[in-house]
Amino acid sequence: MTIKEAIFKALKDLNKPVTSREILEYIEKNNLYKFGAKNPLGVISAELRKIRLKGDQRLGILGEGRTKLYFYKLGSEIPVPPKISSFKSFHERDLHILFSTYLRNVENIYAKTIFHEKSNKKDNTQKWLHPDMVGVSFTKFKTKTINEFLYAVKKDISLSLYSFELKKEINTDSQLKEAFFQAVSNSSWANYGYLVSFHINENLIDELSRLNQSFGIGFILLKSNPFESKILFRSEYKDIDLKTMDKLCSINADFKDFISKIERYIRAISKDREYEELAFEDFKKFCDKILKSDKEITEYCKSKGIPYEE
Repeated sequence: MTIKEAIFKALKDLNKPVTSREILEYIEKNNLYKFGAKNPLGVISAELRKIRLKGDQRLGILGEGRTKLYFYKLGSEIPVPPKISSFKSFHERDLHILFSTYLRNVENIYAKTIFHEKSNKKDNTQKWLHPDMVGVSFTKFKTKTINEFLYAVKKDISLSLYSFELKKEINTDSQLKEAFFQAVSNSSWANYGYLVSFHINENLIDELSRLNQSFGIGFILLKSNPFESKILFRSEYKDIDLKTMDKLCSINADFKDFISKIERYIRAISKDREYEELAFEDFKKFCDKILKSDKEITEYCKSKGIPYEE
């Protein structure tokens, strides 16, 4: 068996996105290939590079730079009945106001769209760094004493930060893998990371459950009536990554302003109530708009060509 054949057998047997080191470990564990070189991982990396450059369609790749994950593409698709998609008439970003409406009213999360096209174009890994939307929820205590105490000890338990990756539809296993690991990469900075989709093939739910258990990214099924949206799998909590937040702030003004507005409001909580309310109103105006009535929702969906379920 050649090294190329061993790599594809490993990817096919593992049946999930894996690193080059995981490929090596599988090959060595199952004695698929004997490495004569002193650096087996280097051999794997070099062969993967060759396969990629030759355009072999069996090799699926997720991520950028050193964070690449590899998977076997052919045969991994879950068949979908042939039909004309009803989701081609609207843009993915048309869903943002529906999702923002859901977050604000149901989850008490204030959301903001991050326009990646506004970013500094020098960074070639932006596709896997930018979330589509970000969010924050505040735990506001009734007494000024506790709010001042939190500020004094610099605790971040008074808020939670969220990252969301939105898709119109997820129909196949490869679409799920790409979207899911994009959400993994884009949410590394936040307390909670979610993949959100307007439609998902029901045959993918078991795989989605496995990915959720393995990587902690949650999943939300968005509905045209946002109040009917559901969290199918909750995200696991993790500490914020300040280095990644710093990088996002340095390349994207939307994200930088989002963090700045939060910081101003948190500072205002420990000061006089009038300043606190002004800071919060300023923050709300900065966040994405929401739809305020059933009539607004139905009219919006019709104007954008979004299928609406009565």
